[in-house]
Amino acid sequence: MAGIYITIIALTIVAPLIINFCFLGYFYQHEKEEAMISTFDLVNRAAVAGSFDDEEFLDELEKAHANYSISVVVVDSAANVLLTTAHDTEDMNSQLYYAMFGKQMQGSSGAERSGDNYVIKQQMDHRLGEEYLVLWGTLDNGNIIMLRSAIEGIRESTNLTNRFLIWIGILALTLSILATFFLTRRITKPILALTDLSKRMIGLDFQAKYHSQKKRNEVDVLGEHMNELSETLEETIVELKQANHELQADIALKEENQKRQQEFISNVSHELKTPIALIQGYAEGLAEGITDDEESREFYCDVIIDEAKKMNRMVLSMISLNQIETGNNEMEYDHFDIVALLEGMIQSMKILLQQNDISLSFAHDQEIFVYADEYSVEQVVSNYLSNAIHYAKNEKKIDIKLTKKEHVLRVSVFNTGDPIPQDSMEHIWDKFYKVDKARTREYGGTGIGLSIVKAIMESMGQEYGVQNHENGVEFWFEVEC
Repeated sequence: MAGIYITIIALTIVAPLIINFCFLGYFYQHEKEEAMISTFDLVNRAAVAGSFDDEEFLDELEKAHANYSISVVVVDSAANVLLTTAHDTEDMNSQLYYAMFGKQMQGSSGAERSGDNYVIKQQMDHRLGEEYLVLWGTLDNGNIIMLRSAIEGIRESTNLTNRFLIWIGILALTLSILATFFLTRRITKPILALTDLSKRMIGLDFQAKYHSQKKRNEVDVLGEHMNELSETLEETIVELKQANHELQADIALKEENQKRQQEFISNVSHELKTPIALIQGYAEGLAEGITDDEESREFYCDVIIDEAKKMNRMVLSMISLNQIETGNNEMEYDHFDIVALLEGMIQSMKILLQQNDISLSFAHDQEIFVYADEYSVEQVVSNYLSNAIHYAKNEKKIDIKLTKKEHVLRVSVFNTGDPIPQDSMEHIWDKFYKVDKARTREYGGTGIGLSIVKAIMESMGQEYGVQNHENGVEFWFEVEC
């Protein structure tokens, strides 16, 4: 950009210099010829009026002599000098003679220009070795006139003027280049800043900002608009990213739900095969009258009813787990006394404990309030107690403990019996995983109780786990208190 400006300025300066160098001499000579013709007319009017002695005329003649270096001589037919501006009258008279008749002034070197009573030529004075611009002619009163001016003066003036203009041109060009450099730098600096800003915006870097100069101009206004555009784009991209993130989360949730639904159907189909087969088999036996005695028929009916109950519990458990995992089971958090909850549940299981000859210890006299969903906590405790009752062996003891840790309360359910195999510890929370399948089926377990515990605790955002001891197993969970 600066190069274009410098080229334009250089052409603007150099072109007049070239024109001046080529045509200034011709212009000076033309002006000199016009001045000589004007002087001829001035003298001619004075000669006709006979006013060579008039002061006004002499002043005008002196101005022409001084301003244009024009020498004038007027003679009559007898060669008497009537008027001259030269100090050496005889020399001028001799020059007029030679201009008209002599050989020393012969040999015109320039184009001839003439009027009615005069001729203008460039002639070489061989005696002096100089070239002159000469006008000679006849006045209206018959007298002869000659005007002469040295061409060397024109050339010297032209050369001097050209040299002066060359130096002025060089100085002007230098100053113009410097001024152009600083001005273009001043102009291009903010434009380059905007270019850098736009490049960073292409790379989604919206931290870069344009800083306006002290004196605001159109570029600064553009820069401020770029800043606003950058902020708008940043906000829009953030919104798009957030919307995309939410969309991805929705898609992931949808895919997870579909996976769970497929898994749900697959698991239910698998788990219901055995009870359905049993029900079908005993029902067909009754229908075909395989047994006639009343006791056998009652046994068949009891098996069918028992398997139907197991199927009902399994379906209800699966529905409950599916609701928790898909987020359709909304939790209702509240403050409640967990000690009272546990005592109520122990009381409801008292008959089951007595039937299995199990002793349960839980000693807490003071109220302990926790903040959680009471129904969900009851489900967790119910699954832990159910597991403890069915897997209690040896001493057949169950111990429920409450341990406060800062802002959480840990509830642990311990039962004596066989520890959980180490390779099963990671899988006991998986749906339908059974450590001892025969024993689980014997007491009617569905294999998803601990999966429900896992889903509930993760929905509440609390910790849970299991730990083996030398004489038994301890399941625990935490709630906020």
